[in-house]
Amino acid sequence: MNEKIVAPCGIDCFNCEMYAENVTPEFQERLSGTTKIPAEKITCAGCTDGNICLLLKMQGKSCKTLDCVQQKGVDYCFNCTDFPCLYLMPLADGAGKFPQNIKLYNLCQIKKIGLDNWVLQAAEIRHTYFTKKIAIGEGGSTE
Repeated sequence: MNEKIVAPCGIDCFNCEMYAENVTPEFQERLSGTTKIPAEKITCAGCTDGNICLLLKMQGKSCKTLDCVQQKGVDYCFNCTDFPCLYLMPLADGAGKFPQNIKLYNLCQIKKIGLDNWVLQAAEIRHTYFTKKIAIGEGGSTE
């Protein structure tokens, strides 16, 4: 498993449609049409080794969570003494479009079962988050 494709905040970059290995010409053209960024520049390497999420990069912004992780010298947010913090607080705005709200669950799973085992579940976690209808008291359970 290449840890460089998992964001320190718990986002599974490797499942994102902008991630370099997943991006398609159709997606690039669609996003280029709305952002006016050349299609060939719409590809993301994840947020490690000096990279940041392409969505932030397109806006000329930095990632405060990534800045914090680097400042504190930890690999993942769950390694921080302040975990969980407000950078990881779930928000309703955009929840149906962005995976922001699965960060805490992902981080807890990575800490509990290890990165390699979590990677095997990450696509299903993301799928459940974006497709399962809410049933109060059931969360993402499949029972």
